[in-house]
Amino acid sequence: MNTKSIFFLILGLDALILLFETSHLSISYNEALLIYGDKSFLQQLSSFFINIFGQNDIGLRLAMILLHLSSVVLLYLISQRYLRSQRNRLWLLLIFVLLPGVISAALVVNHAGVIIFGLLLYIYLSAKLDERYILALLFIYALLDPGFSYLFIALAIYYYVEKKRWVFLYNIGLYILSISIYNVKIHGSPSGHFLDILGLYSAIFTPIIFIYIFYVLYKRYLTHKIDKIWYISTTALIISLVLSFRQRVDIEVFAPYLIVSLPLAAQSFVSSYRVRVKEFRKKYKFIFILSLLFLLVNAVVVFFNQELYRFIENPKKHFAYEMNVAKELADNLKARNIRCVKTDYKMQLRLKFYGISECDKIVLKELPLDDVKAANVTISYSNQPIYRAYVTKINNR
Repeated sequence: MNTKSIFFLILGLDALILLFETSHLSISYNEALLIYGDKSFLQQLSSFFINIFGQNDIGLRLAMILLHLSSVVLLYLISQRYLRSQRNRLWLLLIFVLLPGVISAALVVNHAGVIIFGLLLYIYLSAKLDERYILALLFIYALLDPGFSYLFIALAIYYYVEKKRWVFLYNIGLYILSISIYNVKIHGSPSGHFLDILGLYSAIFTPIIFIYIFYVLYKRYLTHKIDKIWYISTTALIISLVLSFRQRVDIEVFAPYLIVSLPLAAQSFVSSYRVRVKEFRKKYKFIFILSLLFLLVNAVVVFFNQELYRFIENPKKHFAYEMNVAKELADNLKARNIRCVKTDYKMQLRLKFYGISECDKIVLKELPLDDVKAANVTISYSNQPIYRAYVTKINNR
């Protein structure tokens, strides 16, 4: 099988798995807030696909899946500058699509998927188009999403070092514009979230890959092998670590900046591997295989996460619990010919997406899982009850 066929195979399987996974997810409270909250680019994008494909999970998540697939193509094109071998570029793509953070960005409606795509698009086009078009693109970014504000800081530093004063000032202006439009603030008193953010980065990349990316960025600084991608990734990483001493950091905004450094990490790994004789390549093979195994195991856990409820005493501690229950609960209510209920505000907003409106005639009250007698609604995964509730009609007479 040639490399072109393998590329489309990876892309096709990735798309099919993600589309299949949408059938096992419900809209989360944060996603519902985005859909029914203030207008934003991400809301308008999601609403566009919902209007076309209907108010269902495919319509909700299709925009993120398409952005993800486009990001895969962009990463492959960008990696041509860093990896000569097509086989190595395919390995890089496989690692990218298996990263926990990338899987999450492809399925969850949040800023991460938009930022990953936007950063990769900028990196690719900046090497292809005239600078004036790139500056126009950056201006659009300043209007689209507050997450791109850290890109402007990184580029300001890059152009300052490159002694391009007016481009430096332009990016400073875009940063000021972005934080003004979206009211981005640095807040909080020293509260110690540094270890938390290191743990989140490790979860998003797996510990081995995160440590290696950190090592590559540091090594390139020492050897002066730094380029625009290095500035983008390193600046965001440093800002996130500094901010973590004062506030809880929004990891979905910062992680994409580190994800785009994968071509640098791959280039460094391949170079280190090639310069060594066969006897000393074993540890590099071991690290690569171990990293790939971690990614594969993680992907299996993510895609078959509902099976984990069998082994968790408290279902609410399941990492995907916030994206479960709502759809099945709505189907259960519709089967009883119930189209409106009164319940807690989070579930109320989630049920709204599935056609269950708010009213005072019927009350839905969540119950403890061990309250079997009182419950008349039970949601189970893999024959394991994870949600119980009591539905009752209110007599207003």
